[in-house]
Amino acid sequence: MRVYVGKITSFHGVKGEIKIKSSFEYKEKAFLKGTHLIIDNHPFKIVNYRRHKDYEMILLDGFSSLNEVLFLKNKKVYKEKEELNLGKDEVLDSELLNYKVVTDKLKEGIVQEIFLASKDNKVIRICVDNKEYLIPYRSPFIKKIDKENKKIEIEWMAW
Repeated sequence: MRVYVGKITSFHGVKGEIKIKSSFEYKEKAFLKGTHLIIDNHPFKIVNYRRHKDYEMILLDGFSSLNEVLFLKNKKVYKEKEELNLGKDEVLDSELLNYKVVTDKLKEGIVQEIFLASKDNKVIRICVDNKEYLIPYRSPFIKKIDKENKKIEIEWMAW
């Protein structure tokens, strides 16, 4: 299964360094040196990775100049999910959609959306009793994510 990890926006310098804009939750795994990115259904090996401001900066194997990578501008970048090597408790945001939500007050609902409310604040939109609520995607609001049963336990605040 392929997972969207970002988009190539531009380049840096003359040695073919690529700038990727990404809000992917596991960047340190997605852009790991020695792994691959999928661009236009073709795998490209990452030979170098660094962060610069709000961008992921990568060098791809076989490319050593700006002119060689220009064809990649504005392309979407994907990763094979298996290559991410996610831990037992790690789950992709896209997989959380339609997870069952259970509250400490025994209310139940469904995850409808996950989005960035600001640069560093992710929010989950849930539907409980036919009403929508926004929950910060962090502790102490999110108590537990159960991948096996597709369930999220949350702290129910007095809304």
